[in-house]
Amino acid sequence: MKLFDGGRAPNPRRVRIFLAEKGVEVPLEPIDMGAMEHRSQKVTARNPLQRLPVLELDDGTIISETVAICRYFEELNPDPPLMGIDALDKAIVEMWSRRMELHLLMPVAQAFRHAHPAMKEWEVPQIPEWGEANKPKAQKTLRWMDDELKSREFIAGDRFTIADITAMISIDFMKPARVPLPEDCDNLMRWYKAVSARPSAKA
Repeated sequence: MKLFDGGRAPNPRRVRIFLAEKGVEVPLEPIDMGAMEHRSQKVTARNPLQRLPVLELDDGTIISETVAICRYFEELNPDPPLMGIDALDKAIVEMWSRRMELHLLMPVAQAFRHAHPAMKEWEVPQIPEWGEANKPKAQKTLRWMDDELKSREFIAGDRFTIADITAMISIDFMKPARVPLPEDCDNLMRWYKAVSARPSAKA
């Protein structure tokens, strides 16, 4: 088994943090995305979409897509539970995980890919206006999160889950995406400092 890893890119990092929380070690094969190695034949043969991360099992089975890889390891290693513990809890975690993907990570990613000059070769056509339009969308989500976090410790409830991982890496990604962080959101900043201090955040 090996994990084709993309370094500091958000989705590879989500998987590494997930594995660190589980205490699971998987051999990594580094892929230099800055050198466009994710478009190499080595990656393309395993994932025609040329996206990372990609997990290759010992029998040659390929699993791509971040949450699918996390789900695989969740089923093999249920403790600690990062994707829910029963039918209702799993649904709540999935709800918040999708919200963090669609309403936070996606706008930040679009801001980065369409507004950052270094991404011209990656995003064709690059539409700067679309990148800029996504920045307030991300900030609106953060203010909504701030209100939600008044009543609980973590995104989906009283336990750290995959929703927290996605939200944390999204906020980290805001700096290169040049999306200002609304630091007047006290509940959000309390949560962010706490999750950023977890050892897994360094994975």
